[in-house]
Amino acid sequence: MELLVGVSSATMKSLMGKLGGLLAQEYTLIKGVRDDINDELASMYAFLRSLNHGDARSEQTKDWMKQVRDVAYDIEDCVDDISRRLSREPRGDGCTQNVLRAWYVFTTLLARHDIAGRIGRLKSRAQHVGERRTRYGVNNPNQNQHGGDAQAGSSTPTYHTMERPAPAPQVTAAEQPVGMDAAILDLGNWISDNSEHNELRVLAIAGFGGLGKTTLASALLRTSGGRFDSRACVHASQKLNLESLLRSLLKQVMPHGSSSLKGIDGWNQKQLKDMVESHLAEKRYRLIMQYSCHACYRQRAGYVHMLERLPKDKSRSLLSEKIFDQLEIHVPRIEMIIKKCGGVPLAIVAVAGLLASKLTVEQDFKLDSNLKSKPRLKLAKNIWTDVCNSLSSELEVNLNPEGVTHILNLCYNDLQADQKTCLLYLTIFPKGCFIGRKRLIRRWIAEGFITEKHGKTMQEVADDYFNELYSRNVIRPVDLSSNGKVKTCQVHDMILEYLLSKSSEENFVTAVGGHWLTPTPSNKVRRLSLHGSDPSHAKEAIGSMNLSHVRSLSVFDNLNQLSFFKFGILQVLDLQGCKGLNMDRLKKICKMFQLKFLSLRKTDIRELPSRITKLRYLETLDIRETEVRQLATSIGRLQRMTHLLAGDKSKRLALKFNDGIAKMIALQTLSGIEICGSSRTALADMHNLTKLKKLSIYNLRDMGSGSNQSYEVLLSAILYLSGCSLNSLAIDDGFVGFFEHLDSLPATPRYLHALNLSGKLCRLPQWISDLQNLEKLTLSLTSLRTDALKLLSALRTLFSLTFTLHAANHQDADVLDILQNNVLQSDGEIFVSPGGFDCLKLLRFSAPALPLLSFLQGAMPNLEKLELMFRSLTGAYGLENLKSLQQVVLKISNRASIAAKAKVGDIRKSISKLDNVPTVIVDEYFESM
Repeated sequence: MELLVGVSSATMKSLMGKLGGLLAQEYTLIKGVRDDINDELASMYAFLRSLNHGDARSEQTKDWMKQVRDVAYDIEDCVDDISRRLSREPRGDGCTQNVLRAWYVFTTLLARHDIAGRIGRLKSRAQHVGERRTRYGVNNPNQNQHGGDAQAGSSTPTYHTMERPAPAPQVTAAEQPVGMDAAILDLGNWISDNSEHNELRVLAIAGFGGLGKTTLASALLRTSGGRFDSRACVHASQKLNLESLLRSLLKQVMPHGSSSLKGIDGWNQKQLKDMVESHLAEKRYRLIMQYSCHACYRQRAGYVHMLERLPKDKSRSLLSEKIFDQLEIHVPRIEMIIKKCGGVPLAIVAVAGLLASKLTVEQDFKLDSNLKSKPRLKLAKNIWTDVCNSLSSELEVNLNPEGVTHILNLCYNDLQADQKTCLLYLTIFPKGCFIGRKRLIRRWIAEGFITEKHGKTMQEVADDYFNELYSRNVIRPVDLSSNGKVKTCQVHDMILEYLLSKSSEENFVTAVGGHWLTPTPSNKVRRLSLHGSDPSHAKEAIGSMNLSHVRSLSVFDNLNQLSFFKFGILQVLDLQGCKGLNMDRLKKICKMFQLKFLSLRKTDIRELPSRITKLRYLETLDIRETEVRQLATSIGRLQRMTHLLAGDKSKRLALKFNDGIAKMIALQTLSGIEICGSSRTALADMHNLTKLKKLSIYNLRDMGSGSNQSYEVLLSAILYLSGCSLNSLAIDDGFVGFFEHLDSLPATPRYLHALNLSGKLCRLPQWISDLQNLEKLTLSLTSLRTDALKLLSALRTLFSLTFTLHAANHQDADVLDILQNNVLQSDGEIFVSPGGFDCLKLLRFSAPALPLLSFLQGAMPNLEKLELMFRSLTGAYGLENLKSLQQVVLKISNRASIAAKAKVGDIRKSISKLDNVPTVIVDEYFESM
């Protein structure tokens, strides 16, 4: 067992950083106390680092380490309390400074005496804990660094995350399951059987944990779901929250944006049941359910599919899929490893991730002249032997769930200490929850788990940690961004249950009201997560907890069971999607002076209190999909703000950019804003945001023909910022004519990696072909012409290309003229010519009416995914020429004609000519009349 993760090296570094900041502000503490704090924390930090390699299997050691953790937590609380009680020491020149300093010393005298006493007591406690180590017989960690077996996980990982390349970008999150082809075919036929049946038809997929029940169900949803008008996936358990389940079901089976769902988040159980019954009345549907073996025998209704273990050849294929495409090595030990994994997919995937983490690049490898070759990787033979020996021989007989846990423990113990901390943090999220990658990473940073390493920023190190967990198959992707990176992920139920037991043992995260029963902590709660499965149990459990030391609070349902008076030192507050948030609660939040991360996304708030400026440590503020449209100019006092996320992209609602936001010079992400031409001062001050990496403008207002100066100022700011840090730019000009001025840029914003130009874009700017770092490009459909595609084909690094047009703009007479003229200039149809687009893997078109598209032989040779979203489609020809195509997604409006829906059959027929027939997914989206 590792040192209690709550006080890992990252936590101690965070604590040291806070102390450093405190000392840098030259607080006048009692003489000698300041040095005592620094010396004591420095010695504890050094000692805790050595403990990270220690052997902590004995109960005495565990108890002692718990005491170390409690002291570290209390020191952190004390340091934060100092920063709250002692205001910043006055600065100035001459007599004024002396007078202010004397006044400061006088007014803080009692506070400083009290603080000195607390520090002295904490120092004494730390010393006593050190003495108990001898009495408990805790061995010197350095003596045991190589002791113990691999099962105990006492060895230190010898790899370095930073040295391995990030996972290659992908366009599809799900892979075809290995060894399930026959089951997918047979069950797919059963699902698609249209013969009349009067009885309830239920498919039960049974088997113990890790055999792939969810994987098979997801594959069936993906391969057969397109034959149904709608489909849904929900998580249920013995402790389910029926209201949440029904609400999730309705949001999936009813057309997106349907007016019938207005106010659904406030519906009670009866209203939800009535709507489900009403929507599904007179419809035929299939239910696919997952059961454990014993549950399956209790309920034999319908068709039962018993999952079996993978045979040896399929096990080898699964292992190969995960690592052997990168590795050319075969050793006898691989057969033994496969045997010990017992044909259980989860075990095989976990061990594959462990082995893949040991791959190293061959030193004599050289790229070819075209930079297209993949690095050759190797795996030392002793690694195979070590991993094989680490797997208990008992696993060879009959691998059961306990054996899978043994393998998970081996993989967990192989992680670096800070990565373990980040992994255990996933227990914050409920079972089945889709976890946003950026949301998770920003929370890691706010918690202090991430420090700068190897010349990389905290953001880059956090990205590396996420990629490490992904590469090790600990988390699995659910949805991908258009740049090929993971957008949302999920944790396998069995892995999450294992992590919850670890987290509970170490008092790292306290999860209440979830799918699994966890013991109520007898000591201080540090991170509290309220799940929505059992609200009554949650309220009862919270009442018996000591919440005065909670640093992180996550609520996934309703706030009614909480009193914010109990949370004074929160650093992370995540209320995304919560109900019951009002102005009174917002004002209490504004008193949580230590907050670094605050998410109010998808809540009912309409404005933020002016007291929000009290949160001077705030780094991330997420108010997306709320009604907040304006912030006070005093918001500029939040000088540590790094990510300001606002607006609602689907509704084109945005936060007004003002003088206060322009003063947030630490901003790296500014998303969902509205630029007003009348705000000349704010526009001019945008040049100050030199650290800005991502800028998303959802709306331009008052930028008419008489506001050329506003255009020039905005263009000047964009060009200047792109020469500093800006690498992602998105602008929706709202059809005000801003894009007509793009060619007036005196230079090319050549460092952009992502560009989104939505609105009235009649022609592409001339400099767009010079963006040789561009990976992700989104353009208005008004720019779609054959010659435009020819120009874009020269972008060597382009991974995804999207053409889009909002339905409301499609009715504009000028827009219709532009679209018709584009088709005429392209000889009646849009041709995609051969050559170019070397790296393009994702192509998307989204508009009410799509023109005739023709893909010529040799076009887009590496395209893997094609998405078409439309109400009407003239046609899509030549799809059989897209030799690398893997998936076609068709999203059709509920207002589409019969002729438009018939195009689905034409597309299926066209791609059926390919050697590897792509998967076709058909969805319906809602458009109001």
